[in-house]
Amino acid sequence: MCEQELQAVKVEDALLEQPESRADSHRITCHDICKDPDHRKLAICSIICGLSCLGIMSLMYSVKARETRKRLQNENTQETQQMVQNYSEKACKWGIGSIVAWVGLILIFPLLLGFLSYVVTFID
Repeated sequence: MCEQELQAVKVEDALLEQPESRADSHRITCHDICKDPDHRKLAICSIICGLSCLGIMSLMYSVKARETRKRLQNENTQETQQMVQNYSEKACKWGIGSIVAWVGLILIFPLLLGFLSYVVTFID
């Protein structure tokens, strides 16, 4: 294994050993949903299957996460990892938000049409 993989395994082991509080034990993070560290696939799917303007924001943060990881690959500090993780989390949140917003619009549109016809019947 290379040095980076060993460090990643050590970090994961340290996180698993830490006791979790009750609130955190039921919290689902973006990394639980998607194993892609940059969430690039989620960002592309959110452009295609969601609101594209929100999906583009997801893709921007995904690219920032990947480029920051590549640029600061040799500099493996806590600050660098936090910056990459922030970009990755934002990419995930924008991507999921894009898909949820699209599904919401698809569901709410027929309801609004039904409500409009209901209101029109009362006017007549």
